[in-house]
Amino acid sequence: MSVQGWLRNRRFGRFALAGVLTGTMLTALAAGQGNARAATEGKNVLLQPWSGPFGGVPPFDKVKVAEFPPALEEAMAKSLAAIDVIAHNPAPPDFENTIAAMERADTLMKRVMPIYDVWASNMSTAEFKPVEREMEPKLSAYRDKIQQNAALFARIEAVWLSTEKAKLTPEQQRLLWDYYTDFVRAGAKLTSAQKARIAAINQRLAALYTDFSNNLLHDEEDYALFLTKDQLGGLPQSLIDAAAEAAKERKQPGKYAITNTRSSMEPFLTFSTERALREKVWRTYYSRGDNGDKYDNNAVISEILKLRSERSKLQGYETFAARALEKQVAKTPQAAMDLMMKVWPAAVARVKEEVADMQAIADKENAGIRIEPWDYRFYAEKVRKAKYDLDSNEVKEYLQLENLREAMFWAANKLYGFSFTPLSNIPVFHPDVRVWEVKRAGKHAGVWYFDPYARAGKRSGAWMTAYRDQQRLMGNVTTIVSNNSNFVKSAPGEPVLISWDDAETLFHEFGHAIHGLASNVTYPTLSGTSVARDFVEMPSQINEHWLATPEILNEFARHYKTGKAMPASLRKKIEAASKFNQGFATTEFLASALVDMKLHTLKDASAVDPDKFERETLAALGMPKELPMRHRTPQFAHIFSSEGYAAGYYSYLWADALTADAWEAFLEGKGPWDSAVAARFYNDILSKGNTVDPQQAYRQFRGRDVDTNALMRDRGFPVTR
Repeated sequence: MSVQGWLRNRRFGRFALAGVLTGTMLTALAAGQGNARAATEGKNVLLQPWSGPFGGVPPFDKVKVAEFPPALEEAMAKSLAAIDVIAHNPAPPDFENTIAAMERADTLMKRVMPIYDVWASNMSTAEFKPVEREMEPKLSAYRDKIQQNAALFARIEAVWLSTEKAKLTPEQQRLLWDYYTDFVRAGAKLTSAQKARIAAINQRLAALYTDFSNNLLHDEEDYALFLTKDQLGGLPQSLIDAAAEAAKERKQPGKYAITNTRSSMEPFLTFSTERALREKVWRTYYSRGDNGDKYDNNAVISEILKLRSERSKLQGYETFAARALEKQVAKTPQAAMDLMMKVWPAAVARVKEEVADMQAIADKENAGIRIEPWDYRFYAEKVRKAKYDLDSNEVKEYLQLENLREAMFWAANKLYGFSFTPLSNIPVFHPDVRVWEVKRAGKHAGVWYFDPYARAGKRSGAWMTAYRDQQRLMGNVTTIVSNNSNFVKSAPGEPVLISWDDAETLFHEFGHAIHGLASNVTYPTLSGTSVARDFVEMPSQINEHWLATPEILNEFARHYKTGKAMPASLRKKIEAASKFNQGFATTEFLASALVDMKLHTLKDASAVDPDKFERETLAALGMPKELPMRHRTPQFAHIFSSEGYAAGYYSYLWADALTADAWEAFLEGKGPWDSAVAARFYNDILSKGNTVDPQQAYRQFRGRDVDTNALMRDRGFPVTR
């Protein structure tokens, strides 16, 4: 669950900026691109302005993979040329001719990069992967050429130190601070030799991130467990049908495929009565990137950690985490650790209670086992039934994907006034993708794309991304956003049924989309979800809460066969069990977050053995043996496929503390649908983007700072002072 925009910094085509660009360098760059650009000039669709309604939409249906390299090279050259003009402007530097000019300088990159990112995440075919391996180091060099540009930084610094700063609007001051701070953090004041070394590190890291992602994608695509009919014990019909379709797609008709993705693994481990097969599926899934073959990620991770540490020291930081958290709400690694360790003991204690309940059932059934990780979900389901008389498969029969999508639309309308109208003639990159126009108060607010299904070449998980950011600097430009999931397709003519956890994830990611659609700012860099990493998850996490409200369940949770609404008795069971299994959910997440932070607070990361570090760290923390980290290190794409969440996986917990406290604001009023509280949340949080400090924005909404004990209350843990 993430915001795709965080996988690349948002400025200059979602890049971190950086390099001195002289006329000679620009000429050499242009010469190097030479014939490739000339051959596609005027023909390459990626280089053309977007056509169609709403100020233009991405030309997904016309994209050719071979056109990405020349298009990116052309876009980089034009962006660098525009930056060079700004850097060498003979006029005295001011906000308009320097900062605002930079906001306007990369319009071509902002057209090409979103489409490139879609192919990297949603359409990573065998044809595209070599392109990505070729272009990522070049893109890294491009961003270094910007942020290490001494003449450009001199102008930014001059504006920062000028008397003009006091006369700027608060939004302009925030943008100026963001530019100046990012340039300094990237090493704008370093020596030429230090800048050159940072540039070399960045290019190598770009290649390593691509290698990590492709290795992981290989293990997700190339492994599947094929079952015969006699091995389907305990599986619900919806999963059997989906497994049959997955096998058919893999040219194994008549069999049933459990794929190596979370959306396939989790329900299998929950319902399969075949313990040996559960163990096999579990081991295959949690061994992704860790199989000792050419796709093993351990050596890749070791080099990433070493280079991140070296670069951080060059930039003046003791550790990578110290730099990563400097601009976040938490500010320091210690503050993030303090919150995690406040929750960790209660979570582990709850796991012990949960395991004891499971073991009691296994013993009563004379299973003759001790609970192992591949048993956790299976016996947790039995405990859920015993304690709450709640069958998650029964719940799933009321959770149709299309109904839940309509539920999200309804909630967004009731809370914030958004309406959604399907569009039929908008280009898409795959037949599964659908598109809606979004309006608010009768006015066009944006476009929403939905790509719900798993397929070969699509990275696992769920995420939101923006193809175009809202802004007013260059006219009233509305946003284009998308949500992407990996649900397993059902049999033809059958509805897609999803679990309660998957329904929460669906609402979560849509919360990111709402955050983007609500944006009302002037400058694109500050738009939408471009907020601190440990704040960006708060709008998405609070959106999960509306799923469980009676208004949603009464209207949209309808049985896939009878069409009848979910009965009140089942809704009450869901509510009663809402804090069930919190030990597992919190501990598996925190284990990943703690390992992430500890890896990135190493003062010497020159020779890290990832597997050994993971084992020793979890042992020191007292990790229960009955469950794994949510993301084991060799498959931890959040932190090793990019730098988006590196030393920042804790941010989900930090944002969850804000979420729990913010949700109490709704409950203290007239309830979940309190229009006054929703209006405050929209105006003070959702629409602001990064135009104000997140702590200030939250204080404006809540009337005070966050109460972290709300998080403990929300999870049913003992409250500590």
